Amino acid sequence: MKKYKCSLLLLIIIISTTQLSCKKYLDEKSDDTLIVPSRLADFQNLMDDATTMNYNTPGFGASSADDYFIDDAAYNAKSIFLQHVYKWMPHPYNYQNDWGLSYKAIYVSNLCLERIPLVAREASNASEWDHIKGSALFYKAFYHLELAWLFAKSYDVASAHVDAGIVLRPGTDFLETSVRATVAETYQKILEDAMAAAQLLPDNPSIATRPSRCAAYALLARTYLSMRQYDSAGKYANRSLQIKNSLVNYNDATQVALSSSNPFKLFNREVIFHATMNLQVSLYSPSSGPARIDSMLYASYHVNDLRRRAFFTAISGYYRFKGSYSGTTSRLFSGITVDELLLMRAECYARAGATTTALDDLNTLLEQRYAPANFVRVNTATSAEALFIILQERRKELMFRGSLRWMDIKRLNKEQRGIVMKGKVMNEIFILSPNDNRFALQIPNDVIVASGIQQN
Repeated sequence: MKKYKCSLLLLIIIISTTQLSCKKYLDEKSDDTLIVPSRLADFQNLMDDATTMNYNTPGFGASSADDYFIDDAAYNAKSIFLQHVYKWMPHPYNYQNDWGLSYKAIYVSNLCLERIPLVAREASNASEWDHIKGSALFYKAFYHLELAWLFAKSYDVASAHVDAGIVLRPGTDFLETSVRATVAETYQKILEDAMAAAQLLPDNPSIATRPSRCAAYALLARTYLSMRQYDSAGKYANRSLQIKNSLVNYNDATQVALSSSNPFKLFNREVIFHATMNLQVSLYSPSSGPARIDSMLYASYHVNDLRRRAFFTAISGYYRFKGSYSGTTSRLFSGITVDELLLMRAECYARAGATTTALDDLNTLLEQRYAPANFVRVNTATSAEALFIILQERRKELMFRGSLRWMDIKRLNKEQRGIVMKGKVMNEIFILSPNDNRFALQIPNDVIVASGIQQN
């Protein structure tokens, strides 16, 4: 396989996302080892570069969410920037970060989308051709959504056409000026790309790090959920689950090693699309470190809930999270799974007043989280009660799954759920109130300086 000169490619990527000066780029010496991709195999190799495309999804949202705390000693040991992240305070920071790594994946996707039309689509290569284009569209939509969750306000139909969204890079031309699209434009582009991807991809991937139609439908469901368009979110969650609906049985020792420091296998049977978080903007470590689980959150798990043993380990009078679906103790899972889709569909059913169907989905999940002798079906009289329980279970099931909790807080507070985030360190209490402008996280300082785009 032909090798690409990573340093020069990375330079081009940085330029394309931060608008560094043309002169700085032109001053670089030419490099004869840089190969311009031109074959389907080249494009597939770019899509299969898991380090770029799968293993550096944003971690800023998980660091900003409310599932954990750190003590004074741990706080003092962190950099000034991470201390400010913990307290939801703006602080200048530069590349390398979630913004740059996400736009690197978007750049690679744009490169494939620009160049694949140069290869004729024929009967002999149609499946491979479609898969590459569909994958590039999926990754663009995936990373644009992650960026929107972090760096834009929550979608609100009343203000989406004026609220600042993210930068939508249409191609690889580094001379094209970066501008922030509106939130409405951002979400429209995400939906367009995810829908186009679903038409091109196979139902299931050959390996979980590759996109699929099942994953594209799930991505559409995620997008509509964060837009609070619950009918559409339920529709696409259902389409995804019609392709794949297998759950991990926490009673089965061949599927879950409850007492292990790494309970879940790589690519377990719930995984639809495998990805893991970049931990550069991180206040915790998957295998050790100072982060402790919020005590009230831990107490919300029933004593017979097997997730207590699968997700947590006792440490210094508190608990540390160990339940990542990453298959390793060194990374945190941030992909898409069946349990997420079941909870999403259950929520949408409950919001539509279909209480019995919503509880069927919820109980289908929970039955795999309790020993048979301890499982008691959840029953409620009203859809409002069902929704309340489903949202509780969503929080408990999807801990440290990328930016999901951060997105949930933002969207639910648009519905007056009143989720107030509080912390205390060094005898200082700090608060992030519902719908605070700081829910649109700070864009890296070097991006602002180089491009002139609006800072949050």
